[in-house]
Amino acid sequence: MGKTELSIRLAKEVGGEIINADSTLVYRFLDVGTAKPTVAERQGVPHHLIDILDPNQPFSVAEFCVLARQVIVQVQSRRHLPILVGGTGLYLKALVEGYEFAETQADMGFRDYLRRLAQAQGPVALHSRLTQVDPGRAARIHPHDVKRVIRALEIHQQLHSPMSQVEAARAPGYEVLFLVLTRPRETLYRRIDQRVLGQIRAGLVEEVALLLSRGYDPQLFPLRSLGYKEIIAYLKGLCSLEEAIRLIQRNTRRLAKRQLTWFKGQKGITWIEVGENTEETLAAITRQVEEKWGPLERGLAHPSSDQLLRKKTGEEEGCLVK
Repeated sequence: MGKTELSIRLAKEVGGEIINADSTLVYRFLDVGTAKPTVAERQGVPHHLIDILDPNQPFSVAEFCVLARQVIVQVQSRRHLPILVGGTGLYLKALVEGYEFAETQADMGFRDYLRRLAQAQGPVALHSRLTQVDPGRAARIHPHDVKRVIRALEIHQQLHSPMSQVEAARAPGYEVLFLVLTRPRETLYRRIDQRVLGQIRAGLVEEVALLLSRGYDPQLFPLRSLGYKEIIAYLKGLCSLEEAIRLIQRNTRRLAKRQLTWFKGQKGITWIEVGENTEETLAAITRQVEEKWGPLERGLAHPSSDQLLRKKTGEEEGCLVK
């Protein structure tokens, strides 16, 4: 059982609602390649920030934070526990730590110029350009994360200041339990390989072909994401299907490794070992929730006001991040 299934079981156990924190699940028509849970798989548990954009609509971490904060308020007004689920670390960190972002307009011409530069000279060259103007921000972005490098360069170009200076953090507004699920590496890699084969059987190739037939540009962010870019290369005749599958498996393993490395560098995280016994894993997670906020009424998971910690800045709200 993976994080999606576990999060649904947990939500049913403690009366929570799930808020997506994955940068690709926000897009419509990307179902198989993102392993998006179907309506049936959600088992009646409310899911938020899924299927809210078309693939050609831009989406930023700042926009995610605005929407996620709105949803959290709505969920808590129903006295339910918000459960953020996803592996996009920047989304989670920005929301939990309360980042506020510089207000800038998208400069599509400048973005296109930087994308062409990255294609011609490679992503490392683009990252080197960011290092020259904003070394602090560059140190926090992987050299191959072209989208975030471009965004930082765009802000610098518009505000004539490094992004690391115009992006400020305010006091966190939530009392957070931050859980990261982990498995032995050989088990994780085996599951990744099996998942990719399952996506192919479920129609990943057909899904990508349909997106292209609808006129979506292969250079759009969601179509450059893991699984989609490799199948596009196959459909263009640049590689065999077997090679595309191998690349998806390899790149997914690399992504998993980068994610684990990133989370290991964060503070306040509780690691949960996912074993073969689902009930034991679920019980371990539930214990963490109840150790944080005390016993929760089933179906009424939001901690009461006297269970929440308070700071000088006011009462905090409960929020579970996975």
